Order: sequence, then C-alpha cells, then structure tokens
Amino acid sequence: MHGSEEKDRLHSTPEEDPRPKLMPKVFGSLAIVGMMVGLMIGRLTQPDPVELQQVEVAADGLVVWFNQEPKVHGEHIDGTIALLFDAQGRAQNGQLQVNQKTVNWRVRLADQGLLLNLVAARPLRGEWSASQVDGRWRLAIHLREE
Repeated sequence: MHGSEEKDRLHSTPEEDPRPKLMPKVFGSLAIVGMMVGLMIGRLTQPDPVELQQVEVAADGLVVWFNQEPKVHGEHIDGTIALLFDAQGRAQNGQLQVNQKTVNWRVRLADQGLLLNLVAARPLRGEWSASQVDGRWRLAIHLREE
C-alpha cells in the first residue's frame, strides 16, 4: 500500500468495473414511461371545452347557446353591458331592437375567453339567466333602457 498506481494488483484501490451501469438507464426508462402514461390518462379525463354554438336575437334581448355551462362574468359599464364567457367560439356581431331603439352586439375573442358587448345610444340595463335545454346551455339576456 505505497500508492494507488497499479503494479502487481496487490493494493487497496478497486479495479474499474468493465460492466455497463444499467440502473440509471432503467430508472430513466421508467420515468419516461410513467410520464407518458400520466399524459394519456390526463388527456382521457380532460373535459370537452365549452363552446359557443349560436347567438339568437329575441324580442327583448339575446339568447346565447353553449354546448355546456360556461363560467360567466357580467358587468354594467357606463350604460353598456359586457359579459365574459370562459368558452371558445368565433367572433360575430349584429343588431337588435329594444323599445324601437337599435342595440348593437358583438362577440369577440379575449384573453380569458369570449367577450359579448351590448351597446346602445341610451344606457342599457340587463339581466341574464342560464338554463339547460335539451343537453345544451341557454343563456337568456333581457335588456331594458335606463
């Protein structure tokens, strides 16, 4: 035991193992397989996204149809009505009549989902209610002038 150099193999330094190290490869493979199985299970259990199907003009407002119940946040802002839906859909716009006055509505894509704006020449007030009809969600928006 005078040093670590190999002269006659009679010292305390162990020899280098010529066999490959398989345990890191086994653990790496198990981690990858576990991640892939977890992603597949997550994809199978993920619910369908909420989607705006159509917007209909009613006698005193709008009726908005979704494939399932959306999260809705609504506000009255300076005489306009803004409804934010946690849903997907396409941008659209139109007009309707409330007390023989024109009300413009527009659905546009926002960062958090879809934004429905209702604007008229006079300040508007609105009430909305949701219900399930034939497996779809119907959000009725009733408008009146202030």
